[in-house]
Amino acid sequence: MVTVTEKAKRVLKAILIASRPGPDEGLRLLPDPSGNFVVVSDTELTGDLVIEHGGYKVLLIGMEYFRILDGKTVDCRVTEDGAVLFVR
Repeated sequence: MVTVTEKAKRVLKAILIASRPGPDEGLRLLPDPSGNFVVVSDTELTGDLVIEHGGYKVLLIGMEYFRILDGKTVDCRVTEDGAVLFVR
């Protein structure tokens, strides 16, 4: 099970709203080549774990990443450069 903190949900919602999503769009969590995770705008796929906040699909996680993320937490910290999401 993946846990998403309330702070991360608020930040994800703000990112999603700023991207002017379509009615079925959310932010998909994907690994990048460096081993970090990024979020990209996408639509829900069958089998996705969908995290909602304030009526928005703030995070979509494909079932292929469930095992990698099991027991992990998606969190956020605010820096001088803005909000930084991380998985711990």
